[in-house]
Amino acid sequence: MIQITEAALKDIAKIQEIAHITWPITYGEILTKEQLEYMLDLIYSNETLSNQIQNKEQLFYLISDADSVIGFIGIEHNYKNEAITKIHKIYLLPETQGKGFGKMVFDEIGKMALENNSATLLLNVNRFNTALNFYKKLGFEIKETVDIEIGNGYLMEDYVMGKQI
Repeated sequence: MIQITEAALKDIAKIQEIAHITWPITYGEILTKEQLEYMLDLIYSNETLSNQIQNKEQLFYLISDADSVIGFIGIEHNYKNEAITKIHKIYLLPETQGKGFGKMVFDEIGKMALENNSATLLLNVNRFNTALNFYKKLGFEIKETVDIEIGNGYLMEDYVMGKQI
């Protein structure tokens, strides 16, 4: 059983902690150490997270099991003024994987999306990320291939995946 609660500014350190644990495992064999550090600094700085939380650019939620916080999500309803909920971030601690938590989180995101009049879930995934197979098992399909420049000469090489709900 999981609990999903909205994150606040006081939770930034926990989000950063989880990102710094999960990213090297998720992307360590895909990205250079320099790109990994650059992206963590870019995406998870105090300033970036504070702005996103305060301005509601993304809605952040902490995911907890009975004992502790095990992950977080960052989502945006009404993405590009369409009936889409975009999943910008979804990270669960490595020790929780394979226990059904990921599917539970996606089920909850689907419920939140429907409550906010979304018909589609959308996410980006690195083309070499092993989570790609998990997303396909959940019914996501590749919609397009994108290369997103993020500065410092780095690219995010992603698939955009979508699923009707």
